[in-house]
Amino acid sequence: MRHYTIATAGHVDHGKSTLVRALTGINPDRLAEEQRREMTIDLGFAYMALPGKNPADKDIVGIIDVPGHIDFIENMLAGVGGIDAAMLVIAADEGPMPQTREHLAILDLLHVSRGIVALTKIDLAPDPDWVPLITEDVRALLARTPLRDAPIVPVSARNRTNLDTMVAALQSVLLTLPALAVDGRPRLAIDRSFTIAGFGTVVTGTLAGGSLHVGDEVEIFPAALGARVRGLQTHGKNQERAQSGSRVAVNLTGVSVDQARRGCVLAAPGSMRATTLIDVQVELRDYMATGRKSSVVTLRHNQQVKLFLGAAESLATVKLLDGNEVQPGTTAWVQFEMASPIACARGDRFIVRLPSPSITLGGGQVVDPNPSLRYRRRAGHVDAVVTERLDAVLRGTPADRLRAALHQEAFIAKSNLTDKLGFSDAETDEALANIRDDTSVHEILGFVALTTTWETRNSQSIQWLTSFHRAQPLVEGMPRDTLRSRIGLSPGEFAALIKFSADLVAEGDYVRLATHAVAFSLDQSGAVTHLIQAMRATPWATPPVKDCVAQVSQPVFDVLIRRRQLIQTGTDVVFLPETYDAAVRSIREVIGENGRITAAGVRDAFGTSRKYALALLEHLDAVGITRRVGDARVLK
Repeated sequence: MRHYTIATAGHVDHGKSTLVRALTGINPDRLAEEQRREMTIDLGFAYMALPGKNPADKDIVGIIDVPGHIDFIENMLAGVGGIDAAMLVIAADEGPMPQTREHLAILDLLHVSRGIVALTKIDLAPDPDWVPLITEDVRALLARTPLRDAPIVPVSARNRTNLDTMVAALQSVLLTLPALAVDGRPRLAIDRSFTIAGFGTVVTGTLAGGSLHVGDEVEIFPAALGARVRGLQTHGKNQERAQSGSRVAVNLTGVSVDQARRGCVLAAPGSMRATTLIDVQVELRDYMATGRKSSVVTLRHNQQVKLFLGAAESLATVKLLDGNEVQPGTTAWVQFEMASPIACARGDRFIVRLPSPSITLGGGQVVDPNPSLRYRRRAGHVDAVVTERLDAVLRGTPADRLRAALHQEAFIAKSNLTDKLGFSDAETDEALANIRDDTSVHEILGFVALTTTWETRNSQSIQWLTSFHRAQPLVEGMPRDTLRSRIGLSPGEFAALIKFSADLVAEGDYVRLATHAVAFSLDQSGAVTHLIQAMRATPWATPPVKDCVAQVSQPVFDVLIRRRQLIQTGTDVVFLPETYDAAVRSIREVIGENGRITAAGVRDAFGTSRKYALALLEHLDAVGITRRVGDARVLK
């Protein structure tokens, strides 16, 4: 069983709600004012089962009934986003009217390419030849639209004439739909929000992207408020699981009606990001498509418009990326600056209208829902690389889209490709498979970046390390975190850069150039040789640290300590490694035989002073070889 969602469209008083009621037995005009005025004001909802042999497996069609009056067209826009098909209603006694054309243009702009035309009120036609003439007019009207091949069915809801024919035609159209695109990220544009006593907040919408289950944790965007699914209904029936493509009522805990109002989006936690900038491609329609004299209305740079996306409505400022004006009948790249944050995804369709006069200008699709910057124009144009990137994102393969994104974001973690680029799992696999043979992109330790990005960060690291080695030639390398912060990388990105580079060597907490090696001058080597010879002559009466430093210099002394050519056991005691290692072995043997050793025992065993014995034992305590028990030491 599959769930479909369709919406009505058409001029006011052409019989949309009456037809829906005749098909479903449900009155979609739920508001008292709608029933009093006999006119749809807000969205109405109904459903019906399509014919099928097995009642349990019948496909279900949810119907969104939209207002036809010009004053409520913005309510209409909240209902037609994300539908599978349209039911365009035209009264046979009047034929196509202004709102018929505007609704048809909106369906065109939203790329609703499947539908059926209900030629209603045929019982009111003035003579038998009237319906065929109106049918010809309708077919001419549809010729320039995606609904050019839609079946046109003459019906009478009042007399129930041809309703079965219409349902059969609708079923035939719906069966041509491709399989639902499911990426495992459920998303529901909220078109209605209300409370039920004893249950709390309930929101409705058409579910896309994946299924919802009772108990699921979700977020309400753009505010990213956490909530939990308390209950689910589809067409009045309680469900444990709501499937993609169906009309769903979701009972939520954790949010109020005001926090989950119409225009918000319910989605999987972390799957969306609020934004006040979106990059889009806009299509403007001409007079023939809209039925209004909008051919003289252009879209201008810095103009304020109303943007309708999903069930959301927002004021937006137009930032044209090329030129100062867009003519009807053309397309253009635009960055919208929203008056308030919204949440959307790549590929979402939208409608653009003038606030005053109330005119539908055009529509389009979201290309980048989260651009990282506002573009700067020079002489009325942005840099060509911006539009080239957007074109690649719009038309390219997943690999093309990944490359385009990498021109804007230096590094993208492989685990974030789905969220950042809106990739499905299959698109992620395809993109990564394609870039493996592409020398312009590298994926290293789970991070993807352009080769030029890796090379730039590598060059920056070389510059920093070259200066560091020049200033401190006797230090093996720069502290790892210091270099990482100076080139602006995360720990994971920096580890990937080390893997990429043949010039950088990481040793412990330090990074050095592969060509760098600590080397003493002749004078320094001579001083080191003299010091070590002196210490070998009196291994248990070595010079104090300050005397060692005075003889070889502090930088050289530090190198000797790091290389373990000297071992410092206290603030003022230093040993040769052979002396230290032999002493550790002897102390282990004594403790093994006697169970303990004292400072006096160490002093006597090595013929040294208490100063050296204590320094050695305290050091062994610190490194975990021994521990103190009273005045003695035992093995730890």
